[in-house]
Amino acid sequence: MNIRNEIKSQIIRAGFTMQEALDRLAEEHDWSDSVSNLSNKLQRESLRYTEAVQLADALGHDIVWQRRTKP
Repeated sequence: MNIRNEIKSQIIRAGFTMQEALDRLAEEHDWSDSVSNLSNKLQRESLRYTEAVQLADALGHDIVWQRRTKP
C-alpha cells in the first residue's frame, strides 16, 4: 500500500472525512482547511514528518517507532 492510501485509510478508520480531519487540524495546529492542499501533498509525497505527527494526533493516534524483529 502506498503512503497516500495508507493515510487516507487511517483517516477513514478513525471515523473522519478528509474535511473533518482538516477542520480539526486547522483548529489545533493552524493547518489550511483545504482538502486539495492535503491531497496534493499526499499525491506528491511531500507531507513533512511533523505534519504526519500532527495528523496522527488529530486522529487520536501516535506514531510509534518499533524495531523490526529479525526473521
